Amino acid sequence: MKIDEIDPDYETVKVDQIGILDSQTGAVLLKDGRVEFVMSGFSSEVAKIISDFANGKRDDPPTIYRLVEQICEENEIFLVKVKIYESGGIFRANLYFTGKKDMVFRNFRASDAIALATYYNIPILVRKSMLKNIEKN
Repeated sequence: MKIDEIDPDYETVKVDQIGILDSQTGAVLLKDGRVEFVMSGFSSEVAKIISDFANGKRDDPPTIYRLVEQICEENEIFLVKVKIYESGGIFRANLYFTGKKDMVFRNFRASDAIALATYYNIPILVRKSMLKNIEKN
């Protein structure tokens, strides 16, 4: 499948809410008008980073995200979407880059992928089997 092809097994969602469950654990609610997905169990530090990015605070990203940015600039590539899926009971993500050539980096932490997607304001796709339907009243 090419990077720009639509994958029928995934739904595009946006960060709706970000929270900190305790001093060490973060959570994020991803949704669109019909479905939602809650992910928790990642660091409260990453939750704060996602929150900062969602609120437009992008001036000083953490080192690892600056590294991705610099690699993209040096190689004239762009992160264009992330796909979240479950593997062995753990949420993982594939990162899709395009530019001089198309690349897919597989099996990365889903929380970091959501942070990058929020930083770059790119689509977050979640496997449909992981989504919960939202019932309208």
